[in-house]
Amino acid sequence: MSEFVRVLAVGGLLLAAGISGAQSRDAARTREPRPNAPFYVTTPFGVIYKTHARETVDYPRKVSPGTIIVNTTERYLYYVLGSGQALRYTIGVGKEGYSWAGTSTISAKREWPDWSPTPNIRKRQPDLPAHMKGGDQNPLGARALYLGDTLYRIHGTNEPWNIGGAVSSGCIRLSNEDIIDLYNRVKIGATVIVQR
Repeated sequence: MSEFVRVLAVGGLLLAAGISGAQSRDAARTREPRPNAPFYVTTPFGVIYKTHARETVDYPRKVSPGTIIVNTTERYLYYVLGSGQALRYTIGVGKEGYSWAGTSTISAKREWPDWSPTPNIRKRQPDLPAHMKGGDQNPLGARALYLGDTLYRIHGTNEPWNIGGAVSSGCIRLSNEDIIDLYNRVKIGATVIVQR
């Protein structure tokens, strides 16, 4: 086999593998993944990360439907459906020293929210602007649910590969797909219980 033919054959195999891989990643973005099965998502920057799909799970605790339970140790948020079931979402939580626990309510909901870093955040990251308009590059992501009169929120992210980690300054992060789903379900005034 000539060198030219060998190069064409190898190139064809690589192209086919690349197309197949791209199709698999596109399918992962567009189809509903199997419950709790890890799947891969590609960011606009070409970063591929593994995540877990939200899923309906048994939730036998006596909690009113519409309540949000956040378990920061497990890194899951539960949206209680009632009849012994809840939707479970994988979350990012507060870094060491920034996690908290308590009960609050959803006081406001915003789509593509603006963000003003707190003075403490700007002290740790002085290159941050004083204010950021909502959009793809905004750390609050596609949606935000505001907790009472605090600075804490349940929100999306522009860094979905960090979901599942202890990465925030106390806020609860979900992928943009999951926060949009949760946002569409949650009512103003809903109870939020954050547990460690």
